[in-house]
Amino acid sequence: MGRSPLSTEVLFHLGPVAITSAVVTTWAIMLLLVLGSWLATRRLRPHPDRLQAMLEVVVMGIADQIREITRKDGRPQLPLLGTLFIYLVTANVCGLLPGVNAPTATLETPAALALIVFASVHYYGVRAHGPLGYLAKFAKPKLIMLPLNILSEITRTFSMMVRLFGNVMSGEFVLALVVALAGLFLPIPLMVLEALVGVVQAYIFTVLAAVFIGAAIGDTEAA
Repeated sequence: MGRSPLSTEVLFHLGPVAITSAVVTTWAIMLLLVLGSWLATRRLRPHPDRLQAMLEVVVMGIADQIREITRKDGRPQLPLLGTLFIYLVTANVCGLLPGVNAPTATLETPAALALIVFASVHYYGVRAHGPLGYLAKFAKPKLIMLPLNILSEITRTFSMMVRLFGNVMSGEFVLALVVALAGLFLPIPLMVLEALVGVVQAYIFTVLAAVFIGAAIGDTEAA
């Protein structure tokens, strides 16, 4: 409770690099998701069983959401955005486990995710329009708007980071406070609400990433 939310506990060092608890938790989540994905997809069948059918519904649902937002085929962005959503749901909800702090409740993880989205947006934009064509989009409707449009790219990335960090961190703080004051069993409804908020925050972050990519690769405003 006394630790600042802007810092995380350093567990050990790899040379000059400090490895914090949020990084270790992220590694554990990555290992869990990779292992779970391998187990779930190692025996795919033309006629799916119940588990495969459920996974196909999830994947196709994410792809359909991407297509509706970007107005283009969502398959090229599916690996990035699908992985982002699944990771965020797991990372946000894992804070409900005893002794586990959600990595998204510390500033470094939302900052890293926001930077990944920032780089991905411009990668897809350059790939769709070429370097000069993509840069020309920032000069619309007038050349004088170029610095403001570039600043807008930076500020919206910062906004994504702060929104995710603030909502997850505040939820964990309130839950920890209620547990400390009321005991373990009374806050169970609040834990369910916190899990729902974590899923919603993952959805919002992923949708914003899809919106930004859609704006970079095409004219979503005119769609």
